[in-house]
This record gives sequence, C-alpha cells and structure tokens, in this order.
Amino acid sequence: MKVMAQMAMVMNLDKCIGCHTCSVTCKQAWTNRSGTEYVWFNNVETRPGQGYPRTYEDQERWRGGWVRDSRGRLRLKDGGRLRKLSRIFSNPKMPAIQDYYEPWTYDYENLTNAPLGEHMPVAAPRSLITGEPMKVEWSANWDDDLGGSTEILADDPVLKKVSEQVRLELEQTFMFYLPRICEHCLNPACVASCPSGAMYKRVEDGIVLVDQDKCRGWRMCVSGCPYKKVYFNHKTGKAEKCTFCYPRVEVGLPTVCAETCVGRLRYIGLVLYDADRVLEAASVEDDKDLYEAQLETILDPRDPRVIAAAHAAGISDHWIEAAQRSPIHTLIKEFRVALPLHPEYRTMPMVWYVPPLSPVVDAVSRDGHDGEDVGNLFGALESLRIPVEYLAELFTAGDTEIVGGVLRKLAAMRSYMRDINLGRAPQEHIPAAVGMTEEQMYEMYRLLAIAKYEERYVIPSAYAAEAHGLEETVTECALDFEGGPGLYDQGSGPFGEASGTPVPVAVETFHALRQRQTSEAMGANESRPSRVNLLNWDGKGAPEGMFPGGGR
Repeated sequence: MKVMAQMAMVMNLDKCIGCHTCSVTCKQAWTNRSGTEYVWFNNVETRPGQGYPRTYEDQERWRGGWVRDSRGRLRLKDGGRLRKLSRIFSNPKMPAIQDYYEPWTYDYENLTNAPLGEHMPVAAPRSLITGEPMKVEWSANWDDDLGGSTEILADDPVLKKVSEQVRLELEQTFMFYLPRICEHCLNPACVASCPSGAMYKRVEDGIVLVDQDKCRGWRMCVSGCPYKKVYFNHKTGKAEKCTFCYPRVEVGLPTVCAETCVGRLRYIGLVLYDADRVLEAASVEDDKDLYEAQLETILDPRDPRVIAAAHAAGISDHWIEAAQRSPIHTLIKEFRVALPLHPEYRTMPMVWYVPPLSPVVDAVSRDGHDGEDVGNLFGALESLRIPVEYLAELFTAGDTEIVGGVLRKLAAMRSYMRDINLGRAPQEHIPAAVGMTEEQMYEMYRLLAIAKYEERYVIPSAYAAEAHGLEETVTECALDFEGGPGLYDQGSGPFGEASGTPVPVAVETFHALRQRQTSEAMGANESRPSRVNLLNWDGKGAPEGMFPGGGR
C-alpha cells in the first residue's frame, strides 16, 4: 500500500443557479491576458447541451482518455509514442477555435465617434484575434438555459447515448447546470500524452500542472484530455490549464471559484488513496465497475494501518487530520452521494458531483400531492424531469442503479428533515429505507445544506484554521507576525493604503503588494510619507498623508 494525498472537490448540483460567478472570477484571476481570450479554466454548462468546447464528450471524434485493450492493459485512446511522433507537427485530433469560439469585443469607439445621423450607431462585434468585424455564432455559454435547443441539443454526445424516449421528453424541457474545472485525475491522460514531460502531477497534493519552461507546444495534452480542460496559448506557444488555485490552496485558502460561489455548492478537501491500486482500478473490464473500483482506491484516514503507511510516506499528522475531517471523503466514501464525471474515460477524476434532484418536489406538488412525503418522492424518482438515464451517462457510465440510489438518499433526506423542521417527531424508517442511520442522515443534511465555511473547505496548511479570517476578519489577523501581512493599526494597512479600517490582505499577494506599494513610483513610504497610493485606496475616510500638514 502506497498512500498518497489528493486535493479534490465536490459540487452539489442541486445548488447551482447558473450565475457564472465562478467562471468570471476565475477568468479575471487566471486568464485575462493576451493569448487566453478564449480560455475558461472554469465554465458552467447547461445540460443537455454540446458543452465547451463543442461536443468535447465525443471521444470517437476527439479520442481522449484511456481504453482497455484485448489483453486487459490500458493505452491512450489517441495512440502511443510512435503514433504521436508521426503527427507531432500536425495534430488533427484537437478542437479548432470554432469549436471553442472566436473571442470578441465590441467596437465601442464607433458609439463615441459616430457623427450625428438619422440612425443610432451600434457597437459591432470585433474579433479579439484578428481585430476584424465578425458575426457571433458560438461561445462558451451558447447552450445557456437551452437557448436554441432544437438546433443545438441534437448534437449533445450524452443525449445520443440515451433512449429515444428521453430524447422525445426533451420537448418538455429539462435542464440543469454543470460547472466544470480540470479534474486533476489520479490517472491523467494529459500527463501521459505530453512528449516533453511538461505536464506533471504534484506528489504532495495531486494537483496537475504544466511546467511552462519544459512545454514545447506539441498540444498532445489537449487531445489526450477527454474533458478538454487543457488549452493552448497561441501567444506564448505553451499549454495552460486549471491550477486548482495552488497558490491559494498552499496557504489554506479555497480556490477562487469556490470562494466566490454564490450557491455555496463547492467543497474542497483532502483524500488519501492507494497509488498501487490506481492502475488496477482504471483497468477493470466493465465500464460500469469503474465507479466502485475508484472508490476502493480511496483509503479510510482513520484506519491505523493507513495512518502508519501515511507516516511512512512522509505525510504529516496535520494532513492526516485534515483527511479525517475532509468533506470530500465524507460525501464520496461515507455517504456515497457524490459521483465522478465520466468514469468511462478511465482517468479516475477527482472532481465529483452530487447529482441534481430538483425539481422533483415541484413536479409532485403540481399534481396535488404532498411533494415532500417520502412515499411520493420515491415514486416520483422514476419519472424525474431530469431523466436518471441521462444522469447515469454523465456520472456512472450508464449505470442507472447507482444514480437512483443517490437520488433516493437525497429524497429521503428532504422528507426526514421536513419533520424535524416542522417540529414533528422524525421517522426513523426513512433513513433505514436507504441504508442510513438517523445520525448519518442529519450529518448529511448539515454538510449538504447548511455547512459553514470551515466545514466546506478543509485545506491542510499552516494557515488552514485562519483561511476564512484572511478574507473577512475585522478584529484580528493570524498573520500578524514579523514580515507577515497582518492588519497593523486601525489607521493604516501594511503599506499605507488603508483609510482607517482594518485591511485584510491575502497572503499570496502580500509580497507583490509590498514591492508595488513601497516603490518610488507610487505608495506611501518612509522616504516620501506624503505620498498616498490612491490606486489601492478604498475611498472611505482620509488616509494619513493625503493632506500634508494636517489640513482637511
């Protein structure tokens, strides 16, 4: 047994409202520079839909991920070394810009400079790549809320796998939102596809990254990733991808997408897994057995044998304790309500999803029945507006029994908790009907419905206990040590830009702020105390030094 640690994420799809805040904040933090105009490390797709890039799930076309050969061995679906070498300078199995979308801006100058005339001027779209006028025909969010469904959804690769009845029911319209980031897989096909060795999986936390110095721009990683979450920067000639916000995670902060999520649907934590069993689990014969095989690789962090093996592997007690408190392990392994995205790709993804149950309650209530009665809920699962068959093609390689079991647990939780919330005696037979105890069901409710910040994000680092405080603390700061950002006094931030209230500073920006704000070019400092950095002033109060000589 070789114990390794893996940072992972779970998303509760019942809570996603499709606001795209996660996408926008990720875009601003990581991909707002030249060459990444079309890149979205995080995107939110409306399902059913073609996704982003277009039809990325069609592996017969894009040939991403792994396949099991006749001898039971795993091989890359896109071919091995010799095949990659034969087309290293021309890789046809890769989405073109039309499959992503040609990024654009608007010609606002035309609005401001247009001469007075009879007609209102317009800000016509212009390509961010060529600068030429263009017609907008596709984007990363084209499927949003089933816009143009009859024209677009017929090409949904998942919808093509399900029954004709489900396709006919599409006329009644069903939809849900699916946020996506890099899966940071245990068996990443992108890493195995990279000829230059630039793609690698970090030993300490399993995050998959790209070494920009080693990357030679062959783009085999783009075709190898079945989720198409590796992108090519045409300005730098390098591959780029979601980094799981590792500078934030290293200091105990959650990823930007999780921190800013309006629905609070994301959970981040650590899991321990047996690296010696990954290949065996990814090589099982039947695709429908991949989910259970992957579960078997995830270890119990409270098992004394696992703890001893973790110590032998150099994993600290602090990390082991974080794995024991991890919401990821609880949702995946204990409650078994989180499922991997497309396990049939055999990459063993580590971003998991709690499938959506809504709007089953409304559907039952419309017929005049009690929408939260357990009997009605269980019966309604067979006729969900979101077909179980479609969810199974996304999360369990088509096994509807597993998805049905998860949905029954979620329905039982709703019915059981309603009695408690209404002050009635809880019905113990409801948890028993889905193989859970009353305590487990209440704990699952707490985690999925009302979990606090520190319960959703259990991130092992020196600053884990103070991570939330870095963002919202008012009276104290755990980083108030010599050389640290701290909060300092009430009248000033660490570098003189405050206005009289405490200013929390995220630790990953501390050194950059210090260099920028104490330079001669801007910012207050000892040599020029009268200078005030208005760029970082929050507009409230009057920072010391704004009015030299004490004038107001």
